[in-house]
Amino acid sequence: MTDILSLSFSIPLSHTPFSIVVNKHKPWIETSYHGVITENMDIVLLDPPLVALDKDAPVPYAGEICAFKIHGLEAPFEAVVLNGTSGEGQLRARGPVDCELQKEYTFIIQAHDCGAGPGGTGGKKSHKAVVHIQVNDVNEFSPVFREAQYQAAVTEGKIYDNILQVEATDQDCSPQYSQICNYQITTSNTPFAIDRNGNIRNTEKLSFDKQQQYEVLVTAFDCGQKRSTESVAVHIDVKPVCKPGWQGWNKRVDYEPGTGSKQLFPKMHLETCGGPLSSVRTMVELQTSHIGKGCDRETYSEKSLQKLCGASSGSTDLLPAPSVSTNWTASLVTDSGRDSDLIFRFDGRQAAKIPDQMVPQNLTDQFTIATWMKHGPTPGLRAEKETLLCNSDKTEMNRHHYSLYVHNCRLVFLLRRDFTQVDTFRPAEFHWKLEQICDKEWHYYVINVEFPVVTLYVDGVTFDPYLVTDDWPIHPSQIDVQLTLGACWTGGEEWRRGGEESGEVTMPRFTQYFRGSLSGLTIRPGKIESQKVISCLQACKEGLDINSLESLGKGIKFHFNPAQSILVMEGEDLENMNAALRKVSYINSRQFPTPGIRHLHISTSVQCFGEDTCISIPDIDAVVMVLQPSEPRITIAGVDRLTRPVADLRGPAGLTLFQDLHIISTVTKGDTASHHTGTGYRHRGEIIHNLDYCDILVLGEELRPEQEGLQLQRSTLLGKHLDATNSTSGVDSMSNYEQVIRQVHYHNWHPTQTPDRKFRLTCSELNGRYTSNEFTLEISVLHKSEAGEHVNHMVAPPQYMQVVHHPAMVHSLYPTHGSGVPSAATVVIVICIAALVVVVVLGIYRIHLTHQQEGRSSDTTKEGELDWNDSALNITVNPMELRDEPTSNTGHITIWK
Repeated sequence: MTDILSLSFSIPLSHTPFSIVVNKHKPWIETSYHGVITENMDIVLLDPPLVALDKDAPVPYAGEICAFKIHGLEAPFEAVVLNGTSGEGQLRARGPVDCELQKEYTFIIQAHDCGAGPGGTGGKKSHKAVVHIQVNDVNEFSPVFREAQYQAAVTEGKIYDNILQVEATDQDCSPQYSQICNYQITTSNTPFAIDRNGNIRNTEKLSFDKQQQYEVLVTAFDCGQKRSTESVAVHIDVKPVCKPGWQGWNKRVDYEPGTGSKQLFPKMHLETCGGPLSSVRTMVELQTSHIGKGCDRETYSEKSLQKLCGASSGSTDLLPAPSVSTNWTASLVTDSGRDSDLIFRFDGRQAAKIPDQMVPQNLTDQFTIATWMKHGPTPGLRAEKETLLCNSDKTEMNRHHYSLYVHNCRLVFLLRRDFTQVDTFRPAEFHWKLEQICDKEWHYYVINVEFPVVTLYVDGVTFDPYLVTDDWPIHPSQIDVQLTLGACWTGGEEWRRGGEESGEVTMPRFTQYFRGSLSGLTIRPGKIESQKVISCLQACKEGLDINSLESLGKGIKFHFNPAQSILVMEGEDLENMNAALRKVSYINSRQFPTPGIRHLHISTSVQCFGEDTCISIPDIDAVVMVLQPSEPRITIAGVDRLTRPVADLRGPAGLTLFQDLHIISTVTKGDTASHHTGTGYRHRGEIIHNLDYCDILVLGEELRPEQEGLQLQRSTLLGKHLDATNSTSGVDSMSNYEQVIRQVHYHNWHPTQTPDRKFRLTCSELNGRYTSNEFTLEISVLHKSEAGEHVNHMVAPPQYMQVVHHPAMVHSLYPTHGSGVPSAATVVIVICIAALVVVVVLGIYRIHLTHQQEGRSSDTTKEGELDWNDSALNITVNPMELRDEPTSNTGHITIWK
């Protein structure tokens, strides 16, 4: 058996009759490799090294590594086998590798064995492994400056933290070699230094006289200490001391009334002395606190302004001009130096009681209180309440039903409702804290009450109360109330000191006096005023304006305050700001503005890049001089003498007094002499404006109410917003006044017992600032016995009106030769016209006599139909009760809006 076994083991393998698989295993490599190659080199250093193992070793071919293959043809690498038996390999670059083009590569690699035999048949490959290769940078590039040269300017005598910044770049790919780590000034003995970021500053104050320009060379180093091949030149100009500020403006700007909008700074520009700016902010303030109520407003009465603005009727003016019927304001101090704009000044000692008949009695859940107020902070550590308006108990008690007062620069409105069916807490005090209350400027305050909501308007802007406190309603009592101005009325109560009754009873007196100025204080019961009307009432006639808003550009921001007295402009570009400020204008839309000075104040702040403020711009103070307006001359013209038969005065229509009335206004400018033409005083200086009243007064003996009077149909007033009253107030056009005055009729039931009458007509504008001439109309009664004498020689228009011309008019109607004697042609023309007029007048007179006889029988009936007011000399027509029926007056008619 032993021999047999030995024989079996001695058989060579190549001759074995059995089938044997030689290449059983695949090669094995790592799953990932990380390599580094330096640019412009070809060997990749791998971690771990490239080694492939095969479990078939040491079997020839099957256990040997024949190749490493890379998947990804774009990768510029190849793998070679260094030793097939050990499986060692190497990764090499196929060509130059440039870090600036690509810093990293990633691809797949596999190992292949040699197969089952020399032909490589039956070969196996390993799994796929990921190879990450990083290209190391070589400091091959030098820093290069972004600009070919740099330019800057500085002002002498100033140390700059940063004059300018230079900047260089490096094309190397790595942070080490691509970053600039240092800059250096290579020019010696220069008063400049540079930091590692390229910021250049001066190390000493420069002098324009010593040297006006410097040139310094700067080089750069990357972090590999490679120096720039070329230095850059930096030119620094030294400028003399510059004073930043606005230039090209005039301290005085003259404004001629009626010229519209006028530019204030047409050539103005801001000098910043070369400093780089990030933004400019300019505020232009028109200071008009000395003009009326804070600006130039029309100086009509409060009632007239309310009508002009479309306000609801029924308001009560609690601060009217002192008169016989409004005597409660007579003791108050007024400021009459503000162009008829009535202002009452209170110094803590003045107050007034409103008569009971003037107090609104029907305050409901809706009413409005409005006033102009100018107020400053109260001196002293403990400020007292300062009452504008107060409604309190007249006697016995000290309950405040409603009041408006200022306390510690807060406006407070107190409204204690009367006790009704429910005795519960209700809103009673409404507080507002606003800067306007104590800024010593005029503001228009309107309180709209829609209980329980109370809204405050200040200069047309709404403000809700910041605090509302509740209180119990006031229980009913039989005590009368007292409405007061400038203080609150204390009806009398027992004093208390330290919580104990003193036993003393105070006498009725004023308390909580107001310190400030008021104007136009009104109460309107039953309605609240709309914001549109409120804005109209406080609107200012003068202010700042901007010509051509569209041309300002998107980079300019601007804002006006509600009164357009303050303009704030802001922009980033200096030239755009200069152009925008040149468009700022002053405008005054009053036809006859108040002349005098308007102060202008301009303040500017500038911001630089990276700094809050870099330069200081001095403020500017200038003035707008509003020149004296050309004052109008209001002229009333027309037929100034009427001769009429008795029947015309007794008839139902009466005698039309001013049928041919004309009211015109002319202006004489400069040295232009005023002249009249023969056709109604009209010339090229005629202007159109409003009137605020016209008065018709009887001269001589007063009218006798039992037999004569003036009449104006109320329907004549409709549609013209005019009224007739015994007060002088209102605003409307001259043409509307003409139309109404032409409808005034004079009646006389017994003309034979009345002497000839004279009526005087005067008109006014702006509360009497401009007054017309006194136009006098004479009425002569033509009795029956005189009719024959007058008819034959009267040269008058139809209806027995005798026209009496002024000398200038007569001269123009009848031209003469140089000697003053009328020409023959003129005499013939006059005789022909006179003859024609006589024929016409005779015919009309005969017709009129017939009507006169028919009218006598109906005189008694007509007199009974007319409703005359014989109790007073002045007619009063309530604008709320206009009807199409006659109103009468026995002596005086005032027509107003």
